[in-house]
Amino acid sequence: MNRAHLPLILVPALALLALPLVGSLPSWATLTIAGLAMGMIIFVIASGLTLIFGLMDVLNFGHGAFISLGAYVAMAVMLPMAGSLETASFAATLAMLVPVTLAAMAVTGAIGLAFERVIIRPVYGQHLKQILITMGGMIVAEELIKAIWGPQQIPLNLPGSLKGSLLVGEAAIEKYRLLAVGIGLAVFLAMLWTLNRTKIGLLIRAGVQDREMVESLGYRIRTLFVGVFVAGSALAGLGGVLWGLYQQNITAAMGAQVNVLIFIVIIIGGLGSTAGCFVGALLVGLMANYTGFLAPKVALFSNILLMTAILLWRPQGLYPVANR
Repeated sequence: MNRAHLPLILVPALALLALPLVGSLPSWATLTIAGLAMGMIIFVIASGLTLIFGLMDVLNFGHGAFISLGAYVAMAVMLPMAGSLETASFAATLAMLVPVTLAAMAVTGAIGLAFERVIIRPVYGQHLKQILITMGGMIVAEELIKAIWGPQQIPLNLPGSLKGSLLVGEAAIEKYRLLAVGIGLAVFLAMLWTLNRTKIGLLIRAGVQDREMVESLGYRIRTLFVGVFVAGSALAGLGGVLWGLYQQNITAAMGAQVNVLIFIVIIIGGLGSTAGCFVGALLVGLMANYTGFLAPKVALFSNILLMTAILLWRPQGLYPVANR
């Protein structure tokens, strides 16, 4: 087998390895779906940062601020329709959640545009300064969120039709987790299609390899890269909505807390790799759920162990990007 395909085996291999340890097939199925759903949400959150680093070579440690902001915008939009969301059918719920997610993505994308112009643009190509200034930007953003919505934890309840579980045999699968799997797959396929099958994706990838040549053909690479940053920020907003509903509560610091998982996923996958980010997120989600069930004390650092094991095998990550 081609070594490039080996990382793809890790997800089913981890799931099959956990089956005899869990013992019960229904419990294993429930844990596996839950882990895949968690992994898909983490992928959506991390995909924006992967996009920004992979195509722009920007280390944005302020990514967590966009996650938190997306969740708070969703909460603000959902609040007036809380009664309708509680009683609406599944199809009606999805229809009402569309403007919620679009609002979160629009706000985080707009803030991302300002963030790129004011904070990122002066430090292109300077990774250390990028880390320091974007971390400072995240701290300021957290304090602004607290000033607007308060420092307390705020509940973000699931709509009525997304509560509860579906029974598949003896396995209980939560409805929201199935929705999260679908959204994660849609985002992954959309990113692959955009980057590999469209003219914009071709120009962006060409600009990464040889910016001067693409600009000599009359294309404004800087404008395209700003668009990439806005898209990455919008994806962070979408991920914030999904994560807030997954946790069913939101805080200003939630983005900073998720940042740890995001960077573990990106390092596992290979810096800047979309496919690696996808596989890494699924592995992290499965590992967290299996160890949480089998050995709760180990769950606290299980993903660090996973990252260490993968880096010992492939030091550059599962799918290293050639120019990193």
